[in-house]
Amino acid sequence: MGNTFPGASMNFLGHLLVSGNDPLVIVGNFMADAVKGRDLSGWQAGLQQGIRMHRKIDSYTDNHPITLIGRERLRAHCGKYAGVALDLIYDHAIASQWADLSDEPLDRFTQRMYTLLGAHAALMPERTQRMLAFMSRHDWLSSYATIKGIEKALGGLSARVPGGEVLTGAGEILKEHRAEFIGECMRFLPQLRNHLNQADAKG
Repeated sequence: MGNTFPGASMNFLGHLLVSGNDPLVIVGNFMADAVKGRDLSGWQAGLQQGIRMHRKIDSYTDNHPITLIGRERLRAHCGKYAGVALDLIYDHAIASQWADLSDEPLDRFTQRMYTLLGAHAALMPERTQRMLAFMSRHDWLSSYATIKGIEKALGGLSARVPGGEVLTGAGEILKEHRAEFIGECMRFLPQLRNHLNQADAKG
């Protein structure tokens, strides 16, 4: 859930899962990587809240002992893109264990998110709008439930970033260590939720 990929976090499903129910907070969290700087005064209050939530998630994730274990497992193969690969692998863990995380079926949740985000697309930066259109068309969120879907996502990324070919083999590492990755993600998520709840309580 970190931000090691240039300009974007890759764990869209994880961010949406913990965003809550306020539409503008969800939209702000989703588009946050395209928003630069600390001055958020140009955005509506709900969007500001979502952007700040996204940044809290990234900061907490990037420095958490559990996620450091996963990144180190990937680093020998993926180098500087280990965090990118871990983001996608965590989305796979979340999607594959969805029934334990939400009463709402994954396909219903993803379609609800596509509809909600699409209805607010005009509020988003242009590059986020373009990404959302592609994401919805190809149903990225549901595809993360399978290793094949993650491998396809890794392959797409590898073709779009400098030196990204190192990402293509991360699917093999996922296959070899899938149980460890899933276990780590499932231990991490409650801690992330607690961190966000504590941050909200402090205002």
